[in-house]
Amino acid sequence: MEFDLHMALVILAAAAATFATRIGGYILITRMKSIPPRMEAALNAVPAAVLTTLVAPAFFIGGWESKLALIVALFVGLRFSHTWMLVAAWIVVMIWRHAGGF
Repeated sequence: MEFDLHMALVILAAAAATFATRIGGYILITRMKSIPPRMEAALNAVPAAVLTTLVAPAFFIGGWESKLALIVALFVGLRFSHTWMLVAAWIVVMIWRHAGGF
Protein backbone atom coordinates (compact mmCIF):
# COMPACT_ATOMS: atom_id res chain seq x y z
CA MET A 1 0.00 0.00 0.00
CA GLU A 2 1.52 3.28 -1.04
CA PHE A 3 1.24 6.69 0.57
CA ASP A 4 -1.34 8.93 -1.11
CA LEU A 5 -0.44 12.59 -0.55
CA HIS A 6 -3.79 13.84 -1.86
CA MET A 7 -5.73 11.69 0.62
CA ALA A 8 -3.47 12.75 3.49
CA LEU A 9 -4.11 16.42 2.63
CA VAL A 10 -7.86 15.82 2.47
CA ILE A 11 -7.77 14.18 5.90
CA LEU A 12 -5.69 17.03 7.36
CA ALA A 13 -8.04 19.64 5.85
CA ALA A 14 -11.08 17.84 7.28
CA ALA A 15 -9.42 17.66 10.70
CA ALA A 16 -8.55 21.37 10.59
CA ALA A 17 -12.10 22.31 9.54
CA THR A 18 -13.59 20.18 12.31
CA PHE A 19 -11.25 21.67 14.91
CA ALA A 20 -11.94 25.22 13.69
CA THR A 21 -15.73 24.82 13.90
CA ARG A 22 -15.56 23.26 17.35
CA ILE A 23 -13.14 25.78 18.84
CA GLY A 24 -14.90 28.64 17.04
CA GLY A 25 -18.23 27.77 18.63
CA TYR A 26 -16.63 27.52 22.04
CA ILE A 27 -14.88 30.88 21.66
CA LEU A 28 -18.06 32.53 20.38
CA ILE A 29 -20.18 31.32 23.30
CA THR A 30 -17.60 32.12 25.99
CA ARG A 31 -17.33 35.72 24.75
CA MET A 32 -21.10 36.33 25.01
CA LYS A 33 -22.44 37.92 28.16
CA SER A 34 -25.72 36.01 27.72
CA ILE A 35 -26.98 33.53 25.18
CA PRO A 36 -29.85 34.86 23.05
CA PRO A 37 -33.10 32.86 23.35
CA ARG A 38 -33.03 31.72 19.71
CA MET A 39 -29.47 30.42 20.05
CA GLU A 40 -30.38 28.66 23.29
CA ALA A 41 -33.35 27.02 21.54
CA ALA A 42 -31.08 25.91 18.69
CA LEU A 43 -28.52 24.47 21.12
CA ASN A 44 -31.28 22.65 23.00
CA ALA A 45 -32.38 21.03 19.72
CA VAL A 46 -28.94 19.56 18.99
CA PRO A 47 -29.29 16.35 21.08
CA ALA A 48 -32.59 15.45 19.40
CA ALA A 49 -31.07 16.11 15.97
CA VAL A 50 -28.05 13.94 16.72
CA LEU A 51 -30.24 11.14 18.08
CA THR A 52 -32.42 11.27 14.98
CA THR A 53 -29.34 11.14 12.77
CA LEU A 54 -28.18 7.99 14.55
CA VAL A 55 -31.54 6.21 14.84
CA ALA A 56 -33.22 6.95 11.49
CA PRO A 57 -30.79 4.97 9.29
CA ALA A 58 -30.99 1.97 11.62
CA PHE A 59 -34.78 2.08 11.48
CA PHE A 60 -35.14 2.49 7.72
CA ILE A 61 -32.21 0.36 6.54
CA GLY A 62 -32.02 -2.22 9.33
CA GLY A 63 -33.94 -5.45 9.50
CA TRP A 64 -37.17 -6.13 11.31
CA GLU A 65 -35.34 -6.86 14.55
CA SER A 66 -33.89 -3.33 14.47
CA LYS A 67 -37.27 -1.77 13.80
CA LEU A 68 -38.93 -3.73 16.60
CA ALA A 69 -36.05 -3.01 19.01
CA LEU A 70 -36.26 0.73 18.31
CA ILE A 71 -40.02 0.77 18.83
CA VAL A 72 -39.67 -1.15 22.11
CA ALA A 73 -36.84 1.19 23.16
CA LEU A 74 -39.06 4.20 22.44
CA PHE A 75 -41.87 2.96 24.68
CA VAL A 76 -39.57 1.73 27.44
CA GLY A 77 -37.62 5.01 27.28
CA LEU A 78 -40.81 7.00 27.85
CA ARG A 79 -41.34 5.24 31.17
CA PHE A 80 -37.96 4.06 32.46
CA SER A 81 -34.28 5.04 32.49
CA HIS A 82 -31.92 4.87 29.54
CA THR A 83 -30.32 1.72 30.87
CA TRP A 84 -33.62 -0.16 30.84
CA MET A 85 -34.32 1.16 27.37
CA LEU A 86 -31.01 -0.26 26.12
CA VAL A 87 -31.56 -3.58 27.91
CA ALA A 88 -35.09 -3.95 26.49
CA ALA A 89 -33.93 -3.26 22.92
CA TRP A 90 -31.01 -5.67 23.31
CA ILE A 91 -33.34 -8.40 24.59
CA VAL A 92 -35.69 -7.90 21.63
CA VAL A 93 -32.85 -8.23 19.13
CA MET A 94 -31.38 -11.28 20.87
CA ILE A 95 -34.76 -13.06 21.05
CA TRP A 96 -35.48 -12.23 17.40
CA ARG A 97 -32.10 -13.49 16.23
CA HIS A 98 -32.22 -16.60 18.40
CA ALA A 99 -35.76 -17.52 17.39
CA GLY A 100 -35.24 -16.75 13.72
CA GLY A 101 -31.68 -17.90 13.44
CA PHE A 102 -30.56 -14.59 11.93
